[in-house]
Amino acid sequence: MSFYIVKLKFIFWISLLLVVPSWAQSQHAADSLLQAATLDKVVLYALDHQPAVQQAIVDEEIANKVIKGKLADWYPQINFSYNYQRFFDLQSSVIDGRVIRFGVNNSSSTQFNATQNIFNRDALLASSTASKVRILANQNTSRSKIDIVVDVTKAFYDVLATAQQVKVSDQSITRLEKSLQSAYSRYTSGVADKTDYKRATILLGNAKAERKANSEALIYKKQLLKSLMGYPLQHDLPIEYDTVQMEQEAMMDTLQQINYTEHIEYKILFTQRELQQANVKYSYWGFLPSLNAFGAYILNFQNDNFGELYNQKYPYSYVGATLTFPIFQGGKRTARIQEEKWRRTRLDWSLIDLRNNLNAEYARALASYKSNLAAYQTQKENVALAEEVYDVIQLQYQNGIRAYLDVTIAEADLRTTRINYFNALYQVLASKMDVQRALGQINY
Repeated sequence: MSFYIVKLKFIFWISLLLVVPSWAQSQHAADSLLQAATLDKVVLYALDHQPAVQQAIVDEEIANKVIKGKLADWYPQINFSYNYQRFFDLQSSVIDGRVIRFGVNNSSSTQFNATQNIFNRDALLASSTASKVRILANQNTSRSKIDIVVDVTKAFYDVLATAQQVKVSDQSITRLEKSLQSAYSRYTSGVADKTDYKRATILLGNAKAERKANSEALIYKKQLLKSLMGYPLQHDLPIEYDTVQMEQEAMMDTLQQINYTEHIEYKILFTQRELQQANVKYSYWGFLPSLNAFGAYILNFQNDNFGELYNQKYPYSYVGATLTFPIFQGGKRTARIQEEKWRRTRLDWSLIDLRNNLNAEYARALASYKSNLAAYQTQKENVALAEEVYDVIQLQYQNGIRAYLDVTIAEADLRTTRINYFNALYQVLASKMDVQRALGQINY
C-alpha cells in the first residue's frame, strides 16, 4: 500500500511541475492583453511592447556600458602574471677556455603590474563626451518612441474609419432590405413594375459586396495595428472610442510657429554636431604628449630541484613614468584636424538643410490639416442634409410621388456622405498628428 502512495505522490508532483509553467505562461499572456483598447492604452501598450522601441532602449543601455568601459581607462590598470620555465640545457659561456653554464634548471616568477593614465587623449575624449553620448542615445530612443506613437495612432484611426464603413454598410443593408420588400410588394400589387425591385436587388447585392470588402480590410488593418503595437496577433483587440471626444480633439491652433530646437530630428543632429566638435578638439590633442605612470612587483624563484623551487624567493620592484611626445608624423595630425573640421562644416550645412525641410514638412502638414478640416466640416453638414433628403424621398416614394430611381440615388448619397464624414474625421486627426510632429510637440 505504501508503494502505491509513493507512486501517486510522484505522479502528482510530476503533473504539478508540468502544469505550473504552462499556467504561468498563460497567466502572463492574459495579463499582457488589453480589456479596453482606447487610443491612450494602445499607445502606452506599444511603448512597452513594440520591438523597435525595446531595441532602442537596449541600444541606450549598450551606449551606457560602452561609456563606462571607456571611462574605466582613468582607473589604475592592475595585472597579474605567472611564469614557469624548465631548462633542459642551461646557457653556456666560454671563460678562460672553460665552458661555464649559467642559471638553474627550474625558474618561475609572479608579477604584479600597475599603470595609471595621467594624460591620455582617448580617455580624455571619453570623459568629455560621455554626457553627450548618453543624450544622443536617449534622443534616438525618443525618436523611436515618437515614430511608434505616430504610426500606431494613424493605424488606430484607420481601423476606426474602416470599422465605421462596415457599420454604414450594415445600416445601408438594413434600409435596402426594407426597400426591397417594399418594392416587391408594390410590384406584386401591380402598383409598380419589376424594375424597381430588381434595382433594389442590385443595390442590396452591391452593398453586401462592399461590406464584405470592408470587413476583410478591417481584419487586415487590425492585424497591422497589433503588429505595430507588439500585441499578440492571435488575441482580439477590443477597440473603444468616443466619437464626440475625437471631434473635440480634432481642432488645433493653426497659427503656431515652428521651433526647430523642439524637434527631435534637430536635437539629434545638434548633438551629433557637438560630438563632432569634440572630435576636432581630439585631433588637436594629437600634438600633446601622453603621460602615464607604471610600477611592478616581481617575485623570482630559482632552483635546480623542482620540489624546492618555491622555498626561496628573490623579489624586486620598480616604479616609473612614460612621457610620449609625438614629434613628426608626416602631416597626419594636421590633415586629421582639417578632416574633422570639414565634417563639422558638413553638419552645419545639414542643420540648415534640416531647418528648411522642417519648414516644408510643417507647411505640408498644416495645409493637409486645413484641407481635411474643411472637408470634415463640410461632410458633417452633408450627413444631416443627406439623412433629411433620404427620409423625404423615401416617404414620397411610398406615397407614389417619386420614382424608385430617386430613392436609390438618395440611398447612395446617404451612404457615401456618411463614409466620407468618418473618413474626413479620422483624416483630420491623423493630419493633426503630422502637424504636431512637425512642430516637435510629440515627446516621449
